Amino acid sequence: MMMDLLSPHLVALSEFMTRGGMVLWWLAGVVALSWTLIIERIVFLLCSYPKMQSQWLAEWKTRSEHESWFAHAKKQGVIQQAHLSLNQHLDFIKALVTLCPMLGLLGTVTGMIAVFDMMALQGSSEPKLMAAGISMATLPTMAGMVAALAGLFAHSRLSKTIHRRELRLEQQLRGSGCA
Repeated sequence: MMMDLLSPHLVALSEFMTRGGMVLWWLAGVVALSWTLIIERIVFLLCSYPKMQSQWLAEWKTRSEHESWFAHAKKQGVIQQAHLSLNQHLDFIKALVTLCPMLGLLGTVTGMIAVFDMMALQGSSEPKLMAAGISMATLPTMAGMVAALAGLFAHSRLSKTIHRRELRLEQQLRGSGCA
């Protein structure tokens, strides 16, 4: 039953990927990797980070003093540890998102080369012969731009959420006894 529902979609996806050429498969790999990392960051923010944050706050609140140089250094260490934990993979996600339109443009170039090769071999510019190459030129560009827009939106939301979490932790550490 489930296979019957998926079969037409898989056939359409396979045709789309074939028409787009090899570059479209590379683009699919980059998109899959970037979204795997994005989902990992979301799961971290929802599941792991709250536990880490409550542990840091509990350790800070159990300290007997909050005013010494050592206490201040400890607080800064916690903030830095949170920063590193929260921002893990963000730069790599951004690099992968930036790579998407570049791969799309590579697909455009390879598709146009295919068109020109076909024209050189056939000796004419018949539209039917050029259609496959033009499809190979436009599909990766479109897919690269769509993937980049979606990835850019996800990266932006993650960055903003992470920044808010860092600020909230810093405020909570200040509010519990340290000036």
